[in-house]
Amino acid sequence: MATVTFEKAQRWYPGTDAPAVPGIDLEINDGEFMVLVGPSGCGKSTTLRMLAGLEEVNEGRILIGDRDITHMPPKDRDIAMVFQNYALYPHMSVADNMAFALKMAKVPEAQRKERVAEAARLLGLEDYLERKPKALSGGQRQRVAMGRAIVRNPQVFCMDEPLSNLDAKMRVQTRTDIAKLQSDLGVTTVYVTHDQVEAMTMGDRVAVMKDGLLQQVDTPLRLYDKPQNLFVAGFIGSPQMNLISGRAKDGQAQIGDYLVPVDPAASQQIGAQHEQITVGVRPEAWRVVSDGEGGLPVRVTVVEELGADSYVYGTCDVEGTPGNVIIRVSGRNHPQKGETLYVTTDPQDVHVFDTETGERLSD
Repeated sequence: MATVTFEKAQRWYPGTDAPAVPGIDLEINDGEFMVLVGPSGCGKSTTLRMLAGLEEVNEGRILIGDRDITHMPPKDRDIAMVFQNYALYPHMSVADNMAFALKMAKVPEAQRKERVAEAARLLGLEDYLERKPKALSGGQRQRVAMGRAIVRNPQVFCMDEPLSNLDAKMRVQTRTDIAKLQSDLGVTTVYVTHDQVEAMTMGDRVAVMKDGLLQQVDTPLRLYDKPQNLFVAGFIGSPQMNLISGRAKDGQAQIGDYLVPVDPAASQQIGAQHEQITVGVRPEAWRVVSDGEGGLPVRVTVVEELGADSYVYGTCDVEGTPGNVIIRVSGRNHPQKGETLYVTTDPQDVHVFDTETGERLSD
């Protein structure tokens, strides 16, 4: 096992005006499950491929433990890669697919069989070892690809959106399997996804990227509770945070004619220096109040019933509010389409950001 360190690692594709990854600094601890997440084109897969040796590093360096692997051939890096499209050999059995890298490394046959059997037991593939990939489901093929990585006993696993080809139910099951497997094996893992729910549920820490730059690296709960800027606030969370434009007034946030109380840290900062602000409220942080209690009026347009909870989508004609205001309510006693709700929230549940810079002003 080993740490992984990116030191201002840069990738600049020939013929482009700017680097895909301008220079990333990231420290991944020994045995940690690190998830790189962000929208398409943010540089997360490029970062992973630099680590795996599939992309050139133009500047900076990458270390695994104390070894500088920046310009080392992929085969010498002691890394196992799991791809989005499985990349299995169709003419080989599951057992042969899993053992292929060991065979190329001239590992003795008895040892190959032992390692394959152990990986098959971990992944529940013992009954499928003689089958060809075409006779397996998508989830089973992905487990074979995982098995092929496991048998090599690498220092680092690199996983590039391995669940994106699976259906929704299989994705949920397989992400649980991968997280448990990584925990059992204790292998340092770098996992790329564009799905922030996947990132939140799997990672020990999550690195949020935009335009090749790290926006925040933190535990899933810290990302959710204390987003450092507007991009992270809007990206992390499903449904996303309500982001409402407002102005600073007397240490509070003014949205139209409504005053929203904010936490003391933000109250001290907003004012002349940060007059244009954005207020963030999670859907579950709204409280429904009666008319006359000073709440924001929200006219219900859609109700998503999920059983235990419902999500109410509504419009608000107050200046600064977004097209849709999202409110989480009880799944059993929720408003109907066309009704008007009045909602408020508490100061500790209000996130305040500088609209111009995007930086967090709240505690």
